[in-house]
Parts: sequence; C-alpha cells; structure tokens
Amino acid sequence: GVSEDEARSGIEEATAGFASLNVQDREEFQQANEQQIDDVLNIVSVLLGLSVLIAFFGITITLTLSVFERTRELGLLRAVGLQQGQTRRMIRWEGAIIAVFGGILGVTVGVLFGWAATVVIPKSIIADFDIPFTQLAIFTVIAGIAGVVASLWPAWRATRLDVLDAISSE
Repeated sequence: GVSEDEARSGIEEATAGFASLNVQDREEFQQANEQQIDDVLNIVSVLLGLSVLIAFFGITITLTLSVFERTRELGLLRAVGLQQGQTRRMIRWEGAIIAVFGGILGVTVGVLFGWAATVVIPKSIIADFDIPFTQLAIFTVIAGIAGVVASLWPAWRATRLDVLDAISSE
C-alpha cells in the first residue's frame, strides 16, 4: 500500500548497514549489467590493439627473415630484370596478404567465440546476437594497411641487396 519511492527509501534504510547491497529497479539492474559488458568489451578492444601491435612486429620479422632466406632468389630476379619498385611491391603484397588472412581468421574466431558467449549468457542479460559487419570490415582493412606498413622496412631491405652478392649467396 505504499508508493514505489516510499518502498525504495524504506528498503535503502533497511540495507544501509550492508555496503555490498545495492537497491536497484529493473532498469538500473539492466544498465549496470550493460555497463559491465561494455567494460569487458573495452578490455577486449585494448587486447585487440595489443594483438595488432604484436602482429605488426611479427609480420615485419617474418618478412625480414623471408628476404634474408630468399636473398639468392631476389638476386636472380633482379638479374633478369625485376626492378626495385616491383621488388618492393612484391614484398608489400606479401605483407598485406599475411595480415588480411590473419585478420579474417581473427574475425572469424572472434565471431564464433562471441556467438558461443551469447548462447551461454542468460537471455535476461543479452537478448540477441548481433554481428557488427561494418566494424569487422574496418578491422580487416586496418589489418591489411598494418601489413603493408609492416612490410615497408623488409621491402626497402630487399631493394638494397647487391645483385651479384645476392646471386653468389647460399
């Protein structure tokens, strides 16, 4: 026989001595849960950024090793007419392909894990599963750009090989 505000103030007075108890209505409870999920998504976004940084260095190291291992092949290609610009383009494409395939694999695994999480989490917390296609496409494009940027130094290194020394290397 009391109003909602009176009932809330009475409950808050009764629970005032318990610091771990929060009095919330349905909307406040849902907003608190949404805030927790947003916090987790922000943490995942930071981890995504770190993984992109690690992948950036991994691509650079992989392509540098590839240039080192293919010194003779690059020297032979240059001897038969491959120009420096074509060599740089070839290495840049390798970096872009590696990064885009890695991005597609990461997006696919992420979507599958997201779907699995929504199946496990109760419907009262997460009602539906939504795939942000635009954001995922942007991440894949960023991965390709990062692959091209990561390949700049190895591509520069490949164009600086002395043709005769490269041919004679084993």
